[in-house]
Amino acid sequence: MGAGHDHGHAHGAPAGGTASAAYRGRLRAALAITVGVMVVQIVGGLLADSLALVADAAHMATDALGLGMALLAIHFASRPPSEHRTFGLARAEILAALANCLLLLGVGGYVLYEAVERFVTPAATKGGLAFGFGAIGLLANLVSLTLLMRGRKESLNVRGAFLEVAADALGSVAVMLSALVIVTTGWTAADPIASLVIALMIVPRTVKLLRETLDVLLEAAPKGVDMAQVREHILGTDGVEDVHDLHAWTITSGMPVLSAHVVVSSEVLNAIGHEKMLHELQGCLGDHFDVEHCTFQLEPRGHAEHEARLCH
Repeated sequence: MGAGHDHGHAHGAPAGGTASAAYRGRLRAALAITVGVMVVQIVGGLLADSLALVADAAHMATDALGLGMALLAIHFASRPPSEHRTFGLARAEILAALANCLLLLGVGGYVLYEAVERFVTPAATKGGLAFGFGAIGLLANLVSLTLLMRGRKESLNVRGAFLEVAADALGSVAVMLSALVIVTTGWTAADPIASLVIALMIVPRTVKLLRETLDVLLEAAPKGVDMAQVREHILGTDGVEDVHDLHAWTITSGMPVLSAHVVVSSEVLNAIGHEKMLHELQGCLGDHFDVEHCTFQLEPRGHAEHEARLCH
């Protein structure tokens, strides 16, 4: 006896009604600013021979990734599923995140290696030029922060993007401070030191995102969902005798799903019916866990053994 319930949320619903979608234009503007300044800083880093500027450009790439992920989440949430792709293209966001993580780890590793090399063989960094390009980066970050400031209170998606840009503003400050040290003292080691600081901000964040991305691809339980507690809550529902084949995973960020075979007392099921039982299970999980889509198969006692015999 199979039955499903989706907690009242329709997947593939237009994203126009979500808090994040209301700030789609601001996210796009912030992304355009970030990518533009990233290119400018790469050029500036080459002209000024400043590794700190190149490192800050890499840091801005992590911001561009965060902003791009926020926009992808909104875009794919609005794409309807099909017979061939029953969850739409939501997983494409995760694949893009994986590719970007690998790229950013490569860039971060290069910056760390090059910084060590510059301690051994100092470069003739042009402090004044580096300061000017660092100031451009800081100004751009401040504009992006202004665009996202209001949305951070209404959307977790926008809040994440806001924090990404705020972290990069600190990177731009590090570039400017190192450039000032070079201009005033001639101590060029300030540049690779700033590079190390920025790289050490890139790598841990990227590793964290990579771990979360791999968890999604390996269909680990959604973050924050304790499966032992889920099982306990299901078993605590009146009439439930057992639960098996309990699975929870994440399709893409913000889209956790759960399925379970629930053994229900025949007396209770006959008394209240399937629909009432599903509402009870829905309320049980909906009140305690943030899982949008749940599928329950209601079974009488002994049905699991029957399934096992069929499988063999």
